[in-house]
Amino acid sequence: MRRYLIFTIVPFVFFLDRWTKIVIFDRIPYLEDIKITSFFSIVHVRNYGGAFSLLSQHQLAKYVFTFFPLAISLVLVYILIRYTMTFFKTMSLLLILSGAIGNLYDRFSYGYVIDFLDFYYKNYHWPAFNVADISISIGAGMLLFGELKEHFIKKEKL
Repeated sequence: MRRYLIFTIVPFVFFLDRWTKIVIFDRIPYLEDIKITSFFSIVHVRNYGGAFSLLSQHQLAKYVFTFFPLAISLVLVYILIRYTMTFFKTMSLLLILSGAIGNLYDRFSYGYVIDFLDFYYKNYHWPAFNVADISISIGAGMLLFGELKEHFIKKEKL
């Protein structure tokens, strides 16, 4: 079952992420946007930093946000292959891995990550993000939820 998930979830998220970024790259000029609603636009921005453009102006960001996610991805692959886990935990790690691979592809190919989903209220913008970021966030949220649930179940049994 776990191999089935690895060979379906990871490629699905990766190709969905690649496809959306290719569409943005090919059809929307850099720094242009398409207003969808009063609070959401599709934009073409480049993220040279980490999550939420963290440290994007710093020279070391290119290296830190390439090699750190690469190391995490390798550790996740090892954990997924080596250990037996619940379906929920396996799915959460696969989502994190899938998103990391999607963003790593951009970093190795372009030197930055293409972001395009822009939510805002008036002049207040949430940092733009992409499908890989969504996958990482959902996976991290699932992992946190699962760990908290396990903790409270163990606590109840005591």
